[in-house]
Amino acid sequence: MADDTPTPSPFAAFFDMQGEAVREMWGQVAPSGATPPMITDWAEAGAWGETAQKLQAMWLEFIGEKAREGAGGLNALDPAQFMLLSHGWAGAAQGAIQSQAKLAEDAMAMWQGIMSGAFGGKEREDAPALPRSDKRFADPAWRSTPAFALIHQTYLMLAEYFVSAADSVTGVDDEKKEQLTFATRALVEAMSPDNFLATNPVVLKRTIETKGANLVRGMEHLIADLRRGQLTHTDTEAFKLGENIATTPGKVVHEGPLYQLIQYSPSTDEVAEIPLVIFPPWINRFYILDLTPKKSFIKWAVDQGLTVFVASWKSADASMKDVVWDDYIRAQIEAIDFIRERLGVKSTHAIGYCVAGTTLAATLAILARRGEADKVASATFFTAQVDFERAGELKNFIDDGQLEMLGNLSADGYLDGRYMAATFNLLRGRDLIWNYVVNNYLLGEDYPAFDLLHWNGDVTNLPAKWHGDYLRDLYRGNKLVVPDAMEADGTPIDLTRIETPIYIQAGKEDHIAPAESVWRMTRHVRGDTTFVLAGSGHIAGVVNHPDANKYQYWTGDSAAGSLAEFIESATENPGSWWPHWRAWLAERGGQQVPATDKRKPGEDGDRVIENAPGRYVMAR
Repeated sequence: MADDTPTPSPFAAFFDMQGEAVREMWGQVAPSGATPPMITDWAEAGAWGETAQKLQAMWLEFIGEKAREGAGGLNALDPAQFMLLSHGWAGAAQGAIQSQAKLAEDAMAMWQGIMSGAFGGKEREDAPALPRSDKRFADPAWRSTPAFALIHQTYLMLAEYFVSAADSVTGVDDEKKEQLTFATRALVEAMSPDNFLATNPVVLKRTIETKGANLVRGMEHLIADLRRGQLTHTDTEAFKLGENIATTPGKVVHEGPLYQLIQYSPSTDEVAEIPLVIFPPWINRFYILDLTPKKSFIKWAVDQGLTVFVASWKSADASMKDVVWDDYIRAQIEAIDFIRERLGVKSTHAIGYCVAGTTLAATLAILARRGEADKVASATFFTAQVDFERAGELKNFIDDGQLEMLGNLSADGYLDGRYMAATFNLLRGRDLIWNYVVNNYLLGEDYPAFDLLHWNGDVTNLPAKWHGDYLRDLYRGNKLVVPDAMEADGTPIDLTRIETPIYIQAGKEDHIAPAESVWRMTRHVRGDTTFVLAGSGHIAGVVNHPDANKYQYWTGDSAAGSLAEFIESATENPGSWWPHWRAWLAERGGQQVPATDKRKPGEDGDRVIENAPGRYVMAR
């Protein structure tokens, strides 16, 4: 017989599980006569009853909707269910933490004594500094009330304990140890008291002030995200491609089954003879390099007198189920050859960003093996890896079980981009998941209009066969740095054959392609190599317009024995590394030519396909 019991709202669970515990704790440590900033009687006003009814109705409507969509309710492979796993994950973490009951009890007793002595009857400005600080608990409410000071300080102490314990495990290999530490840190972050209504004084205050309107708005946000299977970070209606982002003028001059090739209109009377082609990663949309004009690398490069082309990759669908790495390498070679023929030049400069940079390295090796290395005058790599031995936290997602799960998620031949987005969010769960759980779902705040976050949420699907091979052969097998261990398009790949001048940019705080991993490319190629370490990470370290006057970059001995040796003797330079790269490029040959004829796409009878940014980037 079917169970007709309604599925409880997550908010109701918060009330039931946390409320009484916090009231009891308050009574133990609060000054005599103090009133906790909590709701003590949810039925005392009609407004509260109305709020509860709205929350319950919205949640039941959503559950009914999902049940009607398929027998058994939520599909385990549905992105919406994938999002809900985080709640179960938090529950598992709570169980793990509760298993250390003795430690928690001792810690509570200790903090009760400390807090009652330190805060009883004192004004906040007289209170001593707390032992631990964390930006999640920066609001004065976390320390002005003893109960919440006790809660968050105990949490921070326990978090340190569990992460340290995981990091100290012996008898397992380094890879498993890193996975354990990563998982423990993620679970601890999920259990932070600021993630729950009943243990977050800021949320409680907002709830009292609005009579629960914030929770209604938060439930609307939660259900909307579950419907789209993706956490929302920004106002989805604030940006329109070709209108206020990706606006650099240009034309689509060529297209194939994997990509459209955009050529941008010149903004100078003369341009460098050797054109530039940019291969962005197909894991994301290309316009990360063409956000607003004040952030656009593409517009800046055009204004620097370069003829700029960019590949706009197609988001995968079922028609791309047989696409493999060879196809992307062939696409890069095809784009290079098309540009050479279109402009009547011998060679191009090329940029490869992230995975497209890994692919560009393979492309260069193949061209070298074929005696065609001169087709590329220079190659620049943005946060790209070829040696994956130290590839960072993404290696925590490639064990056999996870690869099998990815295969199950890709039954139609492609991996839904929302799963990849969730994976990258997990790498920085505190900033990209839980921060938004609090702001969007608990505080019920409106979404900001932020172009970078809009791009981050504009996901692309990946060909499943390529993705699986990439994780196995490169991330796990690290085959790319073994001469002739891999081949593509019928040609063995040997990176040591590359003699093309190379510029390598790494991000000092990059968690996706760690700087040490990116550095290792300098050890696997034979050409003239320049390494630059930029401030910030995988995105902000690359997209750093000189006019912003942000961050810094380090230059030094690219032949140093290690990244640590490079840093030790490097020179720190303020601002963006872009001008340094442009000067490096200018030294790699070529003269100035008039920006006429096919240097101006779509003019003087030049046949083009459509205006930039093209159809492929618009497809969802």
